[in-house]
Amino acid sequence: MSKKSKILIIGESCKDVFNYGYCERLCPEAPVPVFNPISSTENAGMAGNVYRNVSSLGASAVLFTNTSWETITKTRFIDGRTNHMFMRLDSNDKEYGRSNIREKNINFKPYDGVIISDYNKGWLSEEDIEYVAEKHDNVFLDTKKVLGKWCSGVRFIKINNYEYEKTKHALNKGIKEKLIITMGAGGCKYREKVFSVEQVEIRDTSGAGDTFISALTVDYLQNNDIERAIKFASKMATRVVQKRGVSTT
Repeated sequence: MSKKSKILIIGESCKDVFNYGYCERLCPEAPVPVFNPISSTENAGMAGNVYRNVSSLGASAVLFTNTSWETITKTRFIDGRTNHMFMRLDSNDKEYGRSNIREKNINFKPYDGVIISDYNKGWLSEEDIEYVAEKHDNVFLDTKKVLGKWCSGVRFIKINNYEYEKTKHALNKGIKEKLIITMGAGGCKYREKVFSVEQVEIRDTSGAGDTFISALTVDYLQNNDIERAIKFASKMATRVVQKRGVSTT
């Protein structure tokens, strides 16, 4: 890698907690498994995980996120032998607040690119995203919102196949040409071209989308070749789904 890219990440963050253990019996008062914890891990999730991935790929990362992120937790209870998830407990999921990004007077000029990691929790509005796209030419958007004219100014838009099905009715030609649609083991699609991925044993898909958008942005900013960046992002996402938990490359 030549010059180190500087990337601004904008989006909601939380704390991901993984409790690993085992179950050998059912609860006597209800037909549910009794979970015996053995170990736990925690790390920044959502946009925080994008930040971790961008940093691990060698770029310089700056994160603009909700100050409440450490109090918002996604706690998973997982069998340590099979990696089967028994349940996920979300706490304070309504406490993201609002970004008020227009009032922050962010200087976008030092950044080679901007990643918007929008989980559609209300922290970022459509107008906020449109504003960021007006401020920078290289905005990479990963969103769970239904797409519209408000995202016309971004460079590329990454969504998964499920999200595409929900938003395809709202797409115009200009937005369609920006779309990179991830399809899990089916690879991804860009402008009707399908990019296949290596078939591997999947242990955990948590955070794979974060890895994809991070690797896509880092590689594109280095080489200015979107097809090369898609292949690199697919390779990195394939690597992390073979690991437990929310992992980086």
